[in-house]
Amino acid sequence: MTPVTADEGTVLADLTGMLARLLEDEYGLDDVEIDMGTSFNRDLELESIDLVTLAGMLQERYGERVNLAEFLAGLEFDEIIELTVGDLVEYVVAQLRATEAG
Repeated sequence: MTPVTADEGTVLADLTGMLARLLEDEYGLDDVEIDMGTSFNRDLELESIDLVTLAGMLQERYGERVNLAEFLAGLEFDEIIELTVGDLVEYVVAQLRATEAG
């Protein structure tokens, strides 16, 4: 695990790379545009197993401070369905900043 800067641009780039790798490996998609408004459900059509894989990638990159399962558990069903890349970026940045300050 390498040191991480807790800013939206860096986290978005990290997350975009993870999602591109996931989509390419699982679905053969390598040209999907991902930005802060991209929806996991509607735009990327990720399934729950994909979120488990993404959770592992996040933990590998950021360690225990970023727990996707814990984040999702705190959301209502509708919020999970509407979850965007931007929502996840904001969560990761907040977690990283909290551990930097703590």
